[in-house]
Amino acid sequence: MSSAPRRTPLFELQHAAGARCINFGGWEMPVQFTSILDEHNTVRTACGVFDISHMGEIFVSGPEAFDWLQHMLANDLAKCPVGSSQYTFLLNERGGVIDDLIVYRLHDDEFLLLVNAAKIDEDAAWLAAHTREGAVIDNRSSTMCALAVQGPASPAVFRAVFGREIPERNTFVALEKCRGAVIAAGTGYTGETGFELFFPNSLASDIWHSVIEAGATPCGLGARDTLRLEMCYPLNGSDLSPDRTPLEAGLGIFVALDKPDFIGREALLAQKGAGLPSRLAALRMTVKSPPPRAHYPVLADGVPIGETTSGALSPSLGEGIALAYLPPDFAKPGRKLEIDIRGRSFEAVVEKKPFYRPSSKISA
Repeated sequence: MSSAPRRTPLFELQHAAGARCINFGGWEMPVQFTSILDEHNTVRTACGVFDISHMGEIFVSGPEAFDWLQHMLANDLAKCPVGSSQYTFLLNERGGVIDDLIVYRLHDDEFLLLVNAAKIDEDAAWLAAHTREGAVIDNRSSTMCALAVQGPASPAVFRAVFGREIPERNTFVALEKCRGAVIAAGTGYTGETGFELFFPNSLASDIWHSVIEAGATPCGLGARDTLRLEMCYPLNGSDLSPDRTPLEAGLGIFVALDKPDFIGREALLAQKGAGLPSRLAALRMTVKSPPPRAHYPVLADGVPIGETTSGALSPSLGEGIALAYLPPDFAKPGRKLEIDIRGRSFEAVVEKKPFYRPSSKISA
């Protein structure tokens, strides 16, 4: 018998606010409060807040923390000074993605790893299996909450809540709020200006209400998915998996192959030398069609060449969009293809990433 999904400390508040919830990565999470379209447009034009407390917070500290994480993570931590963050990967020996994550460098020898909800236990076990003396792993996922506040009006929300300017992209500050410690980071998953907050569970209700009173609108995972897909940000478990490498996903910029050693490096070098077997391409529907979803066949002149990994109707573009791993010759922008949607073939074209480029900037 499967266990009941977990709930964040904000679940009851969200349920009372009319949230419709789904099981996501073993968590009962809001998919929407009003409608996905309204919440998507709110983030693109004003400010929305997402409960991301289902995600994991794993702290690593000690005199060997830096050197050990350099071996465990694919990006180059030497380019992540104290007070900044970095997108990176945990890879298996084949170069496949166990998890994509953000690492925050709190001090010279202390780091916070923000990991995906469905991967918390797996990541913690992988790290523990490869640990070394002098690097201490502290999984605080069950004791911490997190919020993502996103949209062009988010700087005004941040000023109203914290009385200072929003952190720059990929930086963070440690603050006091509601008599507790808060990490406020200039990160996000929507492409818009925004920030994320990490804090103890005890502060959850106070901070949630503070952000909403300052002008942020509650949003669910439905809008979060369409927002990230318009930006071609990958979703772990769909667009990223242990059988695909960051190079195939088009994320080689976040892999430091010039580092002397990290798990998966040799496999990535071999793949790069032999030529990539596939590339994660962005597809836009060019005719009226039902929205593409994951696992729909992608065709070239009627012949299957791959399948979609993510798909949706883009609220910003009004067209269906999708991601799919395709043979390199078919993954070039401008290539005309088809997607089989419930037994019918609809025309699509490979687009240059991202589908959408945010332009509205509200700071007052």
